Parts: sequence; C-alpha cells; structure tokens
Amino acid sequence: MHEEREPPYGWVVVWACFTALAVIFGIAYSFAAFFEPFVAEFGAQRADVSLVFGVTGLVYFVLGAFGGMLADRFGPRVVTSAGMLLIVAALVAGSRAGSMLQVTLAYGVLLGLGVALVYTPSIGCVQPWFTRRRGLAAGIASAGIGAGTLLVPLLAAAAIAQWQWRGAMLALAVLVAVLGLAATWLLQPAPSARRGAGGASSGVAGVPLGPALASARFRWLYAMCLLGAPSMFVPFAHLSASARDLGVADAQAVGLVGLIGIGSLTGRFVIGALADRFGRGPALVAVTASLGLSMLLWLASTMGALGYVALAIFALWMGLSYGGSVSLMPALCMDFFGARAVSSIIGTLYSGAALGNLAGPWVAGRVFDASGSYAWVIAGCAVLSAAATFSAWRAMRAPAAESPNPAR
Repeated sequence: MHEEREPPYGWVVVWACFTALAVIFGIAYSFAAFFEPFVAEFGAQRADVSLVFGVTGLVYFVLGAFGGMLADRFGPRVVTSAGMLLIVAALVAGSRAGSMLQVTLAYGVLLGLGVALVYTPSIGCVQPWFTRRRGLAAGIASAGIGAGTLLVPLLAAAAIAQWQWRGAMLALAVLVAVLGLAATWLLQPAPSARRGAGGASSGVAGVPLGPALASARFRWLYAMCLLGAPSMFVPFAHLSASARDLGVADAQAVGLVGLIGIGSLTGRFVIGALADRFGRGPALVAVTASLGLSMLLWLASTMGALGYVALAIFALWMGLSYGGSVSLMPALCMDFFGARAVSSIIGTLYSGAALGNLAGPWVAGRVFDASGSYAWVIAGCAVLSAAATFSAWRAMRAPAAESPNPAR
C-alpha cells in the first residue's frame, strides 16, 4: 500500500526541490556577503542596505500564495522554471546597478518575485507524493534552504574577493541558470494532485482554499508565522555585522551565516524524521520555543559577556530551530488541509512572515544606527517568539473538523 501511495519518483521530486531551494535561498542569503560592499560602494546606512533583504523577503512571502495558485493550476515545472529565469535577470540587473535604489529593485523586488515562483510551488509539490514519511520528505526537501545558506554565501564571498561584487553577481547568475533550471525541470505533481482539463481540482482530495483560510487552525498558524518571523530573519541580515562590531574578521563573520545553514540543515533532517515518529504538531511548538530561547545567547554576546564561540553556538542553535520550523510547516499543511490547494495554502500562510521579514531587519538597522547596539531588537525578537510559541500551541488545539488528515 505504501509503495503505491509513495512512488519512487517522489524521491526524485524531493531532491529536485532540495536543489531548487538551495539555489534560490543561497542567492537570497548571500546578501550577508554583499552587505559591506554595498555600504562601501554607495555610502549607505545599515538600515538602507538592510531594506534590500527585507524587500526580497516581503515580495516572495506576499507573492508566494500567487506562485502557489499558479502551480496548482499550471503545474510546478513551468512556474518554477519561470522563477529561476527571473532570478537570473535580477542578478544581471543587480550587477549593473548604479545606486541603492537600483540594487533594491533588482536584488530586492525582481529577485523576490523569482523566489516566490520557485519556493512555494516546489515545496508544495513534494507533500502529495508522501503519507507515512511526509515529515522526512519535507525535511529533506526543505534542507536545501540550509544547504544553500551554508554554501552559497561562502561562494559569493570568494567570488567577491576574486571579481568584486558586480562580477560575483554575474557568476551567481550562471549558477542559477545551470543548476536551478536543471532542478525545476524535474518537478512533477504527484498522481493524486494532478488536475483535470483547465486546472480543475474537483477530483483532488482536500479542503478548498477559502474554507482552509477561514479555519481557526489556519488563523493561529498565520499568527505564529507573523510573530516568529523577526527571530528568523534579523540574524540573517545582521549577525555578521554584529560579529564585526565585536572585532571578528570578515570571513568568520560571514561564516556565521554558514553556521546557521549547518544548523538549519541538521534541523530539517533530524526534526522532520523525529516528528514523523512522535508528532509533527508538538514538534512545531517545541522548535518555535527553541528559536526564541536562542535569542538570549545572542543578546548575552552583544553585551560583551561572551565571545565568538558563543555567536557560533547561537548560529547553530538558531539554525536548528529555524530549520525545524520551516520543514514542518508544509507537512502540517498537508496533514490539516490535504492536497487540493496545498501550494496555495502554504503560500498564503508564508505571507504572514512578510512583515517580519521586511520590518525586522530594517528596524534592527534603525535601532543600531540610533543606539549603536542590537540589544533591544534581540530582546524584542525573544518576546515575539514567545507569542509565536503560544500561537503554535493554540493551532494544534484548534478544531479540525474540516481536516482530511489530522496531524498526529
């Protein structure tokens, strides 16, 4: 029975999704390597440069639902391949930018649009292929984010050292064109999620988009994403800069983002597999709480109480918690709402992270520019994470009468 419901090609889709996510988020999180070159090239404030990263996340989180709807209708291969081409265009345009406004339009808006067309459709493509091993499959697929976060920023830093930041962007464009498009071409919908003529979904099991969004469970999950987003995204934009302020060398400072990637990679594999065994809902609550607790270690480091080793431990801990959370969300959406509109539901849910992704790094930059410290922002992230943990707990307890596959 399981062989019929979990065909071997599902694992091809898993690794194709892994590769696609590694490419797009590796590019997005390479922002840490470009941070100081942008400051030096354009004489910009940290808040202005941080806004680029925030805009990227705002666009792909807000438009992720749109990408999911397109994939639900036209299939993931076409939509994700179009997204990869937009990312190539964004990097080429960014390499020619003459101002921070042009960088923001290219590396922020256009790159964000490309990510939106790849992220939700690719991760949504994985879930319907699996039942018993859904958490593991989702964890492996989303581990691409961690792998990309680990490797691509370091490649970008090396490319900047070799060819300056403009040449590095062109080199990344080639990477996306070759590896990214090869991955998206392999993304095919599961037999149970294939539409009829004109994209009809009446034969696909699950909750339609409207009723899913109206459910109490979805509202609590949305609140969790909204409140937990700053703790996820402020470190990506500012941890390297925070380390430099403590006297850490550039290579080690950028390497902290890579350590987040290692933690994220581990979290997606390990937590996804454990959640299949012990329950995906309780696991989500636990990793959300863990993310907030990790902020306390970063806070202690900014106060001079701890050194680089503590920052490295924070990066690993934060990445583990963040990776586990992100890997569990698509599997839980499939558990709660079924395959009928899963990509659209995931995309809409992730739009809750848009405000935190935009405002978090920008506010952190503004507070630093005004006070010379990240302490208050980090403390605020910890408080918001506590509220996100409560929301996750309520989501697991919410009525699930409309759920075709209740979470274990």
